[in-house]
Amino acid sequence: MAETFANARWVKEGFLDNRIVGSVVGQITFAGLETVDVYLVGDFVGEIAGEIVGFQNPRFLDDPQAGESLYDFSIPQLGKVSLMSFDPHPLLDPHPYFEWFSTDQQHYRIELQPDEAWHMSDDQRDVVEGQAQRIRQELAPLLP
Repeated sequence: MAETFANARWVKEGFLDNRIVGSVVGQITFAGLETVDVYLVGDFVGEIAGEIVGFQNPRFLDDPQAGESLYDFSIPQLGKVSLMSFDPHPLLDPHPYFEWFSTDQQHYRIELQPDEAWHMSDDQRDVVEGQAQRIRQELAPLLP
């Protein structure tokens, strides 16, 4: 069963970087877990393919129950992209959609409102560049 962050209440903010083909790296801040490094094999699709995106959730809830519910969420988060797009399905209104499977086959999905994720500006990219490089260097050897 998927751990769905559909209303994203436990997702505060983050960035995901697909500028290197075949990999998505980034950081996501969750209630109860703080900031989690992410390294996924795969690519974004559609207009965000090969880009770096940021996101922030105005409905974030720092819920103490989150840590209990996410006890099996691996840190760092390693896995494989399922679908990551700003327009995931032709029958749905476009919206940010980030879905992946962890290396232990846990299924995760974050869905946000259209104005809650964006293509990062040059200045925003500069701020996270060091983190993206560190994640690639540290976590690539841990991938199966």
